[in-house]
Amino acid sequence: MKLKSMILTSVLLAMGFVLHAVVPGVFGMKFDLMLTFMFIAIMILPTFKNALLTGLLSGILTAMTTTFPGGQLPNLIDKFITAILILAMVQLLKNYKNEYVKSAFIGLVGTFVSGLIFLSSASLIVGLPAPLGILVTSIVVPTAITNAVITIFVFKAAKIAMGSTKAVIN
Repeated sequence: MKLKSMILTSVLLAMGFVLHAVVPGVFGMKFDLMLTFMFIAIMILPTFKNALLTGLLSGILTAMTTTFPGGQLPNLIDKFITAILILAMVQLLKNYKNEYVKSAFIGLVGTFVSGLIFLSSASLIVGLPAPLGILVTSIVVPTAITNAVITIFVFKAAKIAMGSTKAVIN
């Protein structure tokens, strides 16, 4: 890993951690803005090693600030699996030219998949506070749409930050 990429990944995860900590929960669940920053970190450095590390660190950080009762383990499971899936998605879309549409798509699909993984693992481990369908429509879908939009802006900001240091974003 290049030092500049590692530093930017650390800054992105720190920003995601702060937002995850301050965003209030609904029905014991939070809008997971950490995902946006995790996706950007993987998009900037799309290597298996970075995806594993970013997924693990994101899982630990969100587990520390979750409002979901017993949501620590589901957060770890969710972020780890989602990071690998996002890496695969980034690799599949690497030849797609419009990077803003690509980042929005990754934000939308990645957040939706992450929400399903989180809810499925939480359902098996600790149970859910409401029916799955209600949680998907009231939490996962709005978060996916929000993260799709936010991912575009954070990606642009990260690209500008990397451009000012003459580093390359993949």
